[in-house]
Amino acid sequence: MQHIEQYQKPFLKYLERFTVEREPKNLYSPINYILELGGKRLRPILTLMTAEVFDEHAEKAMDAALSIEVFHNFSLVHDDIMDDAPLRRGQQTVHEKWNLNTGILSGDAMLILAYQLFENYDAETFRDLAKLFSKTALEVCEGQQYDIDFETRDDVTIPEYLKMIEYKTAVLVGAAMKMGAIVAKASEADQNSIYEFGRFLGIAFQLQDDYLDAFGNPETFGKQVGGDIIENKKTYLYLKTIELGSNDDVLNLKTFMSNLELPNSNKVEKVKALFHKTGAAEATQNAVKDYTNKAFEVLETLHISDDKKQSLRLFGEQLMNRRV
Repeated sequence: MQHIEQYQKPFLKYLERFTVEREPKNLYSPINYILELGGKRLRPILTLMTAEVFDEHAEKAMDAALSIEVFHNFSLVHDDIMDDAPLRRGQQTVHEKWNLNTGILSGDAMLILAYQLFENYDAETFRDLAKLFSKTALEVCEGQQYDIDFETRDDVTIPEYLKMIEYKTAVLVGAAMKMGAIVAKASEADQNSIYEFGRFLGIAFQLQDDYLDAFGNPETFGKQVGGDIIENKKTYLYLKTIELGSNDDVLNLKTFMSNLELPNSNKVEKVKALFHKTGAAEATQNAVKDYTNKAFEVLETLHISDDKKQSLRLFGEQLMNRRV
């Protein structure tokens, strides 16, 4: 099993062969554009890494890894349309660079291309990959709908929020790892365990993202710090402030978040101060640790060598302590 960064280079070469010029250009050029915009490539790397954890060559899992990456980027194209977002990874979004109809149609084609990649496997592997993929894709849609619903609700609970980030983010991390295990023909027990490992890490990853959005270093985080506060998002930090704060704290939080005349920089600082004062900031960091530790507990049930368990543990620790 290689170090995680070492999977990136061969995957990017494989991706390069996939993003060739095809006709009609106005369908395929936007697909190539979004796939070539960069990003962490975390999910496909996890697929390749997991295949090797279960003693299969990473190359065998390339099509499954590419499928996860194509699906992830498909979801971004359609999310950007729903959010009317002008930028993705610092560049124009697909619907801005082309138009709305192109964004919808190219996104649809990406979903089909993601499924097509499973055809390169034997019948049993194809069936298992497609079954997992269908379940995961539907859950991601459900997570997106929960996220949209939460924008207009004032009674969102922490369990509801955790379910939303599980579906919107974590299930795809779990599926990426399970796909590697399916390609490697690992036992059903190990397939399910590595899925749970990825799912718990995915929740921890998103909670850490919530925390870094408020308290990260703008030079390393790569996004505007305080963006969630400016957009009035009901993140884990926000919901924990409601739960842990006094009546005055809760009133102040809601006042700051709804005050359209308050400059963004002031709003961010005032809300962040409440996150600290109420203990919500610390509670969020503790939740990241809790979900990471849940992943590590699952790790002990896997039928793999101790050095491979240690490599997966190191990966989890890197995610938990990341600053970007």
